[in-house]
Amino acid sequence: MGKIKNMTGNGQQGFTLIEITIAISILTIALLGLISVTVMVVKGNAFSKTMTTATTLASDRLEAIKNTSYAAIPSGVTTDYINADLSAGVAGAFYTRTVTVDTSNPEVRAIQVEVSWQWAGSTRRVRVNTIIADTG
Repeated sequence: MGKIKNMTGNGQQGFTLIEITIAISILTIALLGLISVTVMVVKGNAFSKTMTTATTLASDRLEAIKNTSYAAIPSGVTTDYINADLSAGVAGAFYTRTVTVDTSNPEVRAIQVEVSWQWAGSTRRVRVNTIIADTG
């Protein structure tokens, strides 16, 4: 059996220290980019979860009001507080749900449900609106 010949022809074998350093640098930059994208995706998913929860809280309250008789719909502004685990809370809880019922027109009630919460140093809000007519 013959020996395997050196393909470069100049007697060098392996990689130089500079080639290895450059390869490790490129790999490090690529991995740091992936890590930052992963962090952004996780934060985006967390925000989406809170937005979906807030929308559900607003929609649930609006549906409860719609299932109430027209005469029993309270006028004015009511506020309740919900913790992050969706249990009832007190002022300063994670979510604040405010229901505003406008009775300026005696034939209809304009209803707005707003859920607000703090996220990344600013107040975020979800609002749902409807108008309910007196059909009785």
